[in-house]
Amino acid sequence: MRAPISVIVTILNEAKHLPDLLDSLAAQEGPFEVLIVDAGSRDGSVALVEGYARKDDRFRLLHHPASRGASRNAGAAQATGDYLAFIDGDCIANPFWLKRMRDHAAVRRIVAGRTVVFGYWAFERLQRVELPHKGLDVTHPSSNLLYPREAFLALGGFDPRFVTAEDMDLNFRAIEGGLDLAYVPDALVYHRARDSVGGFLRQAFWNGYGRKQLTLKHGRLWAQYSLKRMIQQDLNFWGLLRMTSAVLGYLRCRLRESDRDWGPTPLAAPRRARA
Repeated sequence: MRAPISVIVTILNEAKHLPDLLDSLAAQEGPFEVLIVDAGSRDGSVALVEGYARKDDRFRLLHHPASRGASRNAGAAQATGDYLAFIDGDCIANPFWLKRMRDHAAVRRIVAGRTVVFGYWAFERLQRVELPHKGLDVTHPSSNLLYPREAFLALGGFDPRFVTAEDMDLNFRAIEGGLDLAYVPDALVYHRARDSVGGFLRQAFWNGYGRKQLTLKHGRLWAQYSLKRMIQQDLNFWGLLRMTSAVLGYLRCRLRESDRDWGPTPLAAPRRARA
């Protein structure tokens, strides 16, 4: 019998993207349920999901205005599947996405699929900055990630203190705790690039902010990474612009949060969302 999977999606004003995502999830191999956690949308997202859920009882709408990590935790608290699959509201899942994830799932294994960015060509070309820990890459994003539910809950879920990089923090803690990670390149998710320069720069800024949060919590994670390699990887105008914005976010976090208590993530059951 195939293991049931709970797909968890957090959304905030994603009405223009949700039909593509929901249709792509409806086509997945079962058994599965989809929990869409709304963080306070005002653009028609809620009505759209409600209409979809009336037609397909595998879909449920929850409400939990909070950080991405806290909203995902709230969805996980109501999940019934043996595994939790995470995807974002501006994504489209390949028809075989869940099947490929399920094929590689195990009780002590994280499964990370391949995320293909599409949209404006300049943003598509930029590479993800990888960070290894114990020989495994912790930067696989929560737009295409699967966790055993019991292992996720034992870790305390996502740390809600993170602005971004909450997925890297979770992956780091999971690997530190002895979980394996399998990268499955044919578990495909298509992720939209930002559609404006302003959105691109804001994303880079907050990504830099989140990476500084990682070092505040876990120490000198990036000491092993070469700045020269990072520059060579994206040696073009957009890559350097992204790096500049990320450095500004990194410095902003250093100024604002250096005195913050970054103790261990509490091993507590995530708060339940409101249906």
